[in-house]
Amino acid sequence: MESTMNELGNAASVLDIDPKTAVGGGVEDVYGEDFATEDQLITPWTVSVASGYSLLRDPRHNKGLAFTEKERDAHYLSGLLPPVVLSQQLQEKKLMNSIRQYQLPIQKYMAMMELEERNERLFYKLLIDNVEELLPVVYTPTVGEACQKYGSIFRRPQGLYISLKEKGRVLDVLKNWPERSIQVIVVTDGERILGLGDLGCQGMGIPVGKLSLYTALGGIRPSACLPITIDVGTNNEKLLNDEFYIGLKQRRATGQEYSELLHEFMSAVKQCYGEKVLIQFEDFANHNAFELLAKYRTSHLVFNDDIQGTASVVLSGVVSALKVLGGSLADHKFLFLGAGEAGTGIAELIALEMSKRTNTPLEECRKRIYLVDSKGLIVKSRFESLQHFKQPWAHDHEPVKTLLEAVNALKPTVLIGASGMGKTFTKEVVEAMSSFNERPLIMALSNPTSQAECTAEEAYSWSKGKAIFASGSPFDPVEYEGKVFVPGQGNNAYIFPGFGLGVVMSGAIRVHDDMLLAASEALAEQVTDAEYEKGLIYPPFSKIRKISAEIAAKVAAKAYELGLASRLPRPANLVKYAESCMYSPVYRNYR
Repeated sequence: MESTMNELGNAASVLDIDPKTAVGGGVEDVYGEDFATEDQLITPWTVSVASGYSLLRDPRHNKGLAFTEKERDAHYLSGLLPPVVLSQQLQEKKLMNSIRQYQLPIQKYMAMMELEERNERLFYKLLIDNVEELLPVVYTPTVGEACQKYGSIFRRPQGLYISLKEKGRVLDVLKNWPERSIQVIVVTDGERILGLGDLGCQGMGIPVGKLSLYTALGGIRPSACLPITIDVGTNNEKLLNDEFYIGLKQRRATGQEYSELLHEFMSAVKQCYGEKVLIQFEDFANHNAFELLAKYRTSHLVFNDDIQGTASVVLSGVVSALKVLGGSLADHKFLFLGAGEAGTGIAELIALEMSKRTNTPLEECRKRIYLVDSKGLIVKSRFESLQHFKQPWAHDHEPVKTLLEAVNALKPTVLIGASGMGKTFTKEVVEAMSSFNERPLIMALSNPTSQAECTAEEAYSWSKGKAIFASGSPFDPVEYEGKVFVPGQGNNAYIFPGFGLGVVMSGAIRVHDDMLLAASEALAEQVTDAEYEKGLIYPPFSKIRKISAEIAAKVAAKAYELGLASRLPRPANLVKYAESCMYSPVYRNYR
């Protein structure tokens, strides 16, 4: 089964391991963090044993007022703290009360980032225990505003900044990072941040936010996560003229200069951290995103969340919705608005799943899927002028200029928005979808909320309550004619944390499309009948740690099946093993 990504890589498969890249390196739990149970005593190592004032300034080991009297005596904290001793639960209650006082989401975001900088475990305890409330604060949609204002709200550097100034010595820059045992890297060049465009160096908010979710939702320990921004300049005139902009004030480097820096970075990461570090490409522009994934998928452990993660979570929603829509995947016709990274990535994974389920050639399955870009429906007559990643979707059909005309001509059962353009699913479009479908599936996936193709209220009211709706950013429940509809959120955070855990715990050395399909199927299986009754096609985020463990187990199982896993012997119960690998934010007791 060959995917578009295989074609981009000259039919190279991730199963065809480059013989020049030895399987080695990897990670080591130097301080026994993963093996210590919560009630075991541990030593708060930094360079030496942290104590006194330095211990209070070390976010990994600081417990604030939760240090016991015995710990205060042993670590020279007496007098440096007020006499009261608080439990972590009471600290959590106090902080949540404080965060809820803020009126603006950006204020809540800044409060959470400040907490992470002073008390890491308490930050993750808050995020895990209040995930549905705080997820929109630390990630979409608030992180978009944070990136736009990153220069103004910048307090303390998080992650690594690799700019053109470091070209030729990227390896030395990586060695400046204090942690040696890195398992997951999220890297961006800031050119396409959410639906907000080129934010240059200020895109660092995205890798930082993504990795906080890898820890909170997927259980990857914080010290094993590394956010990186590659600064090659920006074409955003507003930022170039902003005195507070924190990045290089020059136009974006392109061509050979850009590719040489990226290649040096990819080589240095493998040299520094080994074969088994997962590198997630995030918010690269279309032309670079596809090229980087195709170039490095056979030599590195790489994953693009915009292409593959989005595709996996949307496929899961579609598979889940079949229980309401009826029929098989191949019985439905799909229409996309948007043919960039997300749109073509989702379309390809749906076609792969359809091919797998029906044993039909991939090319035939693609014919059930149509895409509309800025110039209209992608058809054969446009083939020569299309970018390479759009060409597989050029079907035999007369040219169609608008989305509404495409809906009326094709009569799709599923409408998916990945355009990055708000208000494009108009009343006429939704009404047309409802006129020939008893239950149309409408997915408005663009982030942040302002860029969503339509709102939940619009989808339900314009379809007269017939639509099954999901979005990329969260929407509140909607009441229509006495019935309450709960919109689903097709958030990538369902997939990438569990997917990353599965890759890490199996010691996978490459990412294969079948591992993404396994993640989608695992997520779809988590939706209960009671949740379907409410109109949900995704499970609630309150169960996300359990969901992530299930996804990790399925992804790891597929890695073992494909011969891509290097951690042997294979654990007997992968779900329990996944749960045992997950980071716990509960305070540890110090000697």
